Amino acid sequence: MSAIATRPPAVTTSAVVMALIPLMAAVLVIFLITGLAIPVLPLHVHQGLGFSTFVVGLVTGCQFAASLVSRLWAGRHADIKGAKQAVVAGLVAAAFSGLFYVVSLRFVDTPVPSVAILLCGRALLGGAESFVITGALSWGLALVASQNSGKVLAWIGTALYAAFTAGAPAGSALYASYGFMAIALATTLVPLAMLPFILSLRPVAPSSRTQPPLATVFGAVALPATGFALSSLGFGTITTFSTLYFVARGWTPIWLALTAFTTAFMATRIALGHLPDKFGGARVALVSVFLEAAGLALMFAASRPALALSGAVLTGLGYALVYPGLGVEAVRRVPPQSRGLAMGTYTAFFDLGMGISSPLLGLIAGCSGLSAVFLVSAVVVLGAAAIAARLLYNGARPTPPPL
Repeated sequence: MSAIATRPPAVTTSAVVMALIPLMAAVLVIFLITGLAIPVLPLHVHQGLGFSTFVVGLVTGCQFAASLVSRLWAGRHADIKGAKQAVVAGLVAAAFSGLFYVVSLRFVDTPVPSVAILLCGRALLGGAESFVITGALSWGLALVASQNSGKVLAWIGTALYAAFTAGAPAGSALYASYGFMAIALATTLVPLAMLPFILSLRPVAPSSRTQPPLATVFGAVALPATGFALSSLGFGTITTFSTLYFVARGWTPIWLALTAFTTAFMATRIALGHLPDKFGGARVALVSVFLEAAGLALMFAASRPALALSGAVLTGLGYALVYPGLGVEAVRRVPPQSRGLAMGTYTAFFDLGMGISSPLLGLIAGCSGLSAVFLVSAVVVLGAAAIAARLLYNGARPTPPPL
C-alpha cells in the first residue's frame, strides 16, 4: 500500500481509483458507522431512554452540527500537519466516540446522564467525520496529477454515499438483534480495524507550512461552494420527503423513489465521474444542475408513480456530478498548500445548506403540501446553474497566482 505515497501522473480512472482505495476505505468506515446509528438513535433515545422527540432531534443533529463547526479546523490541520495525521486523528476520535456510546449504556437507569454522555459521543463523531473526509480529500488530491481532481472528488464522494446506503439497513439489523450495544461496539471497533492500514501508508508531506489567511481561502472557494449548497436541496428533498410523498399519494412501495435516486446517483458517479476533468467542472455542473432541477420539477408534476420514479432518477443523475464539478472549480482557485482548508470550507457549505433548508422545507410542506417542496427545491437548485454559468464564463481568465 505504501506505493500510493508517490505522486504518479495518473490519467485513467482505474489508476486514480487504485491510488485512492485506502482513502476510500477510510471514508467508507467513518460514514458506515455514522449510517449505522441514523435509524436506531430515535428508537434508543425515545423508546429506550424515554425522552421527547425534541431530545431525539438534539441527539441526532448534534453530530452534524459538530461536523459543520469542525470542517475548517480539520482543513487547516490537514494542510499544516499533513493529511495522514488528519485521517488518523479522525479514526481515533471515532473509536473514542464509540466508547462514549458504551459508557452511556451504563446509565440507562438514569436517563439524563446517559443522554448527556451520548451527546458527547455524537459530537466527537461529528468532529471525527470532518477530519477523515477532509484529510482523505486533501490526501487524494495530493496523490494524483491536478487534472484528475474531479475523479478524486467523485470517487471519495461515492464511498461516502455507499457507506450511508449500507449503514442504515445494517444498523437496523444490529439493533433489532443485539440492541444499542452492538452499535456502540461497532462504532468503537470498526475505525480501530481500519487504523493499521492507514498507519502503514507513507504520508504526503504538506506543500508548505505557510498558509494564507482563512478569509482569503474562504473568498476563493465561496462561489462554487454556494452553488454546491444550493444544489444540495435536491438531495435533501428526495431523502427527506420522497417516502412521505409516496405515502400521501398512496403509491407503493414507498421507498422506490429513494432507491431510484441513490441507484442513479451511484451509477452516474461510477460511469461518468471523469467528466469534470475532461470537459471542465463548471460546464459539467451547469448541465447537471439543469437535469437535477428537471427531475425535481417532474416529481412535483407527477400524476402517477412512474413519472415520480423518472423524476427521482433524473434528480440522482444530475446531482451526482454537481459535487465533483463545482469541487474542481474550488480546488483550482487555491494553491496546493491550502487544499485541505479549501475542501473543509467546500464541504461545510453542504452542512450549512442542509441545516438551513431542511426546517424551511418542512414548513413549506406543512403549509402548501408535500408536492410544493419539490417545486421550491427545483427553483432553488436553478440558482446553482447561475453560479455554474458564471464560473464557466470566468473560466477563460488566467489561473490566479497562489494566495
